[in-house]
Amino acid sequence: MAVGKIGNSPQRIGVFVDVQNMFYSAKALHQSKIDYSKLLLEIVGGRNLVRAIAYIVQKPDVDQSSFTDALCRLGYEIKTKDLRLRPDGTAKGDWDMGIAIDTISIASKLDTVVLVTGDGDFVPLVELLKYHGCRVETVSFRRSTAIELINVSTKYTAIEESMLFKEKKFQKNDTAN
Repeated sequence: MAVGKIGNSPQRIGVFVDVQNMFYSAKALHQSKIDYSKLLLEIVGGRNLVRAIAYIVQKPDVDQSSFTDALCRLGYEIKTKDLRLRPDGTAKGDWDMGIAIDTISIASKLDTVVLVTGDGDFVPLVELLKYHGCRVETVSFRRSTAIELINVSTKYTAIEESMLFKEKKFQKNDTAN
């Protein structure tokens, strides 16, 4: 059987991107941002993309409209939710439950679910999807990915430097050395 095919037809894939997880990992590990165009091309390869969804948490003081517009032009659907600020000063804003619901809802129309996250909270989701016959690939930064997520995934792909671009404002000031 050829890679990227199931029988004679192209593999149908869905890509689900935990944008906050990827943003903070790229910034902390590489002082970079992800090139979402290269990322999607690398993930899809010769397969049939059914849906690509980017999950974004919006901060009230940050305008992300140019970023979300760019993702839309690249073929991503955008799902946003506002960061909730608690009275004690802490904040809550993640898409774990939304990503889980979406992947389970669309899994019957896919051969492969691709999770772009390093969050170990997705291990039970991966197990459930695999139990129901779906391949589950995880794409993330190796150093910030839960080993349990790597181990349970059908395939794991580390994000390469070629899928990043350096952001000057993230680079550390080396003049102090």
